[in-house]
Amino acid sequence: MASPLTAGFCELVFNSSEPPEGIQPVLQVLSVKKINAPGASGTDRYRLILSDGKYFIQGMIATQLNHHVENKEIDKHVLIKLVNYVTNAVQGRKLVIILNLEFVPWNGEKIGSPQNLEQQQGASNGGAAPAAVASAAPKQEPGAGTANGGGANRGQFGGRGGAAAKGGRPSGKQDVGPLYPIEGLSPYQNKWTIKARVTQKSDIKHYSNQRGEGKLFSVTFMDETGEIRATGFNETVDNFYNLLEEGKVFFVSRARINIAKKQFSNVNNEYEIMFENQTEIEPCDDESVPQVKYNFKGIGDLGELQKDELCDVIGVVREVNELGSVTSKATNKPFAKRDIQLVDQSGQAVRLTLWGKQAETFSADDQPVIAFKGVKVGDFGGRSLSMFSSATLSVNPDIPEAHSLRGWFDAEGRNKQFTAYTNSAVNSGAAGGAQGVRPAEIKTIGQAKDEQLGMSDKTDYFTTAATIAFVKQETFSYPACANPDGCNKKVVDEGSGWRCEKCDRSWDAPIHRYILSLNVMDHTGQFWITAFNETAEQLMEISANELMKLKEEGNDSAFGSFFQKATGKTYSFQMMAKQDSFNDQPRVRYQCRRVATPDYAAESAHLSQLINQMNL
Repeated sequence: MASPLTAGFCELVFNSSEPPEGIQPVLQVLSVKKINAPGASGTDRYRLILSDGKYFIQGMIATQLNHHVENKEIDKHVLIKLVNYVTNAVQGRKLVIILNLEFVPWNGEKIGSPQNLEQQQGASNGGAAPAAVASAAPKQEPGAGTANGGGANRGQFGGRGGAAAKGGRPSGKQDVGPLYPIEGLSPYQNKWTIKARVTQKSDIKHYSNQRGEGKLFSVTFMDETGEIRATGFNETVDNFYNLLEEGKVFFVSRARINIAKKQFSNVNNEYEIMFENQTEIEPCDDESVPQVKYNFKGIGDLGELQKDELCDVIGVVREVNELGSVTSKATNKPFAKRDIQLVDQSGQAVRLTLWGKQAETFSADDQPVIAFKGVKVGDFGGRSLSMFSSATLSVNPDIPEAHSLRGWFDAEGRNKQFTAYTNSAVNSGAAGGAQGVRPAEIKTIGQAKDEQLGMSDKTDYFTTAATIAFVKQETFSYPACANPDGCNKKVVDEGSGWRCEKCDRSWDAPIHRYILSLNVMDHTGQFWITAFNETAEQLMEISANELMKLKEEGNDSAFGSFFQKATGKTYSFQMMAKQDSFNDQPRVRYQCRRVATPDYAAESAHLSQLINQMNL
C-alpha cells in the first residue's frame, strides 16, 4: 500500500531558503506540545512534530487553529494536509508555520520510521529539491493560479506569481520576497513582505538626547494572523507618516525585524518592525485584510483585572468632563487630560482618562458607543481606565457589540442609575469571591521566594493566603496634604503650618495616611509587606487619621488594641513584588495591593478536586 504522506517534503523545506511553491503536503503528526506564550496577555501556542514518512521536522500552528488541538482533532498520528503555510528559519532550524489545514482520514497507525532531519543533515542550507516533491508541484505559468490551487494554494500568503500577490499591488515591482503572515515574521528572515491594515498611528514625537534631536512615530499593523508594532525615526517619519493612514491596507517590505521593546508597546508580539531608508511601503486596494480584533472585558468585570493590565472595553459615553491639565514629570510642562464616563448593560460605570491631543479634540455630544483597544487598568477610585498613545478608539463601530449597546441604551439605559467603582466596592467584591483569585492561582510564601518573584527587571504580581503575625506601630502613617482634590503628597511641618510643595499651599493640619509595615506568614515561611491607605484601613478597621489622634491624645490602650485586633487574622493578599536595593544589596520589596477574606468554600472545592485527581 502506497504511503499517503508527501515523501521528501521535509528535505525540501530544510534545504530551501524560500517556502515551497504549489505544494499542499500531507504529513503525519508525531507529537503536540503546548508552549506558553510570553507575557500575561499572551495566547498559548502549540508546536508539532511533522513527519513525511522518512524524516520529521518541527511545525507550529497559527493561534486561530488552536481549537483543533484543544478538542483533540490534532493529535498523535493524525494526518493533515497543509493548505496554507509558510516556513521560518530560526537559529539554523527550519519551522513550518501552519495557517490553514485539512484532515486526511487515517487508521491511527504510525507511518514508517522517520528520522530527525536536523541530526541527519546538520545545519546545511544547500542541496537540491527531492524529486518526489519537485515532481508533485504543478507547473504554472508566471502570474497564473487561482485561490484553490497552483502557486496560490497558500491563499493570502502564497508566492508572488500567483493570486496571492494580487489585490492592488502594482505590477513590475522588484521582487523582495514572498508574502508572509505577521505571525510568521522573525529577525532571521531576509526577504519578506506583509499585507496588513494600519489599526493605530501615533502622533509625531520629538526627543532630544546626547546624539542630538530627533523625531519618531509608530503604527500597528494587523492581518488575519496577528499584529505587530512598527516604528520610524527621523527620515522615515518624513517618508511614511503621511502615507500611512489608519484603516488602510499596505504592502510593507525591506524593513528590519527586532525584538519588541515591551515597555513601549502593548502589542501582543515578540517582535517589532523598524522602518529604514530602504523600506518600501505601498497602498493596497485589497480590503480582505480584517479590521481591528477586540477581546472586550465588560465594565462590570474590570475588578477581575490587575492594576496596569491592558484590556479592550466598549461602552456608551454617558458623561464628558471639562478639559484639564497635569504637569509632566519628565518635561515639567502641562499636559492635557479629560475624563469621560463609560457605562454598559452591567449597570456599572467607569472613568476613562484621555490624554494630549485626544483629550483636546474629543467630543461626544450624542452619547456615542466607543470601542477602546489596549487601555490600561488603574486602581484609582477602585477601578479606572487610561488611554495612552498605543491605545486606539473607534466611535460607533459597525460591530455586533456596538449595535447591542446602542439599542439597550436608547431603550432603557439612558434613564438608568449606574454604580461607580469605589475602593470598598472592589475590595468587598473580592471578599465575596466574585472578584477573587481562584485557589489554584494562589502561591505560598515559599513558592514566591523560590521562584524569585520580583528579582527581575519587571514587577511581578501574585496572590498568597497568609496570617498577620505582627504590625509595626512606630511608623504606621505619614502626614499627607489636606487638599480635598486628593493630592495625598507628604507635607512638612514648618511651624506655622504644614507645607505641600506640589499644591504650593500650607494647611493647619495634615491628613494622616497609612504606610503600614506588617509581617505575614504561612506554613512555608514569612515576609514583610507594606500596605497603603485603602488596603491598610481594611486591615486595621480604623482610618490612619483617627488612629494618630488616639496616639497624640495618649490613649495607649485604645491605640494598641487596633494593632492587637489586626494580628492573627488570615487574608488573601494580592501582592506586587519589585526589586530595589538596601546598602547596595538587591532585595525584594513586597507591596499589598488588595486584601480579601478567604473563600473557604472555593478552597475546599479546589482541595476536593485535587484529591479526586490523585485517585484517578
